[in-house]
Amino acid sequence: MNRVTIVKLGGATLGGHDTAIEDMVKLQQRGIPLVIVHGGAKVVTEWLSRQGIATRFVRGERVTDEAALEMVTAVLGGLVNKGIVAAINNLGGRAVGITGIDGAMIQGKIRDGEMGYVASIVKIDTALLEALLRSGYIPVVAPLSMYSFERPDGAPLVLNVNGDTVAGEIAVAMGAERLIFLTDVAGICDRAGKLLPYLSSREAEALVASGTASGGMIPKVKACLRALTNASVTCIINGKQPHALLREVEEGDVGTTIQRK
Repeated sequence: MNRVTIVKLGGATLGGHDTAIEDMVKLQQRGIPLVIVHGGAKVVTEWLSRQGIATRFVRGERVTDEAALEMVTAVLGGLVNKGIVAAINNLGGRAVGITGIDGAMIQGKIRDGEMGYVASIVKIDTALLEALLRSGYIPVVAPLSMYSFERPDGAPLVLNVNGDTVAGEIAVAMGAERLIFLTDVAGICDRAGKLLPYLSSREAEALVASGTASGGMIPKVKACLRALTNASVTCIINGKQPHALLREVEEGDVGTTIQRK
């Protein structure tokens, strides 16, 4: 399992012109084991808006009340997850869609009251992921967690959890070789907007602390830093560029690489 590549597929990168799905199929056919963790925040927000439910984000993460939790579960665990799986299988790949609830893979507790039903991950059970990989499938994981710890009576059994965080924690639990974030930006940029191709872990931490890396970039950077306990490569790249995933695996130097230093 230490050869596994974890790919976080941002919802903004899924479109008619992107080649990420095609790249995943090619990598699988070359014998590279992949685990895909996907987002879909924009789709969830669209569906909440249809119901007249407002959305609020704090530090790049959705504040999740019961109504939002139901929508997150339905949209990410159903619509978005199965769309990705269908696209992979349609191109000749072999994929199975799951959530963190399946096999009690992701187990968590409430992180803080401000965020509502958002999980702090306590445990990752990789047994289901390993079984699927050994059977020749790409696991496609929707970021939902079991409410397994400190759950009061009557509370939901499911929690929302940030997909970037899930990708980082799975990378750690599996001892993954790579963690790659596919986003809709070039990578991490300085205050002048210039791409930073290489960062040490210390430099990446400083960018978050200074606010240069902000919003949705914060959980991505933090996940990369977590994954560097095992991974040799963590990077944030523009998944809308043609064959960005394939080029990153084959050549590197596509976006921002965060290194263990």
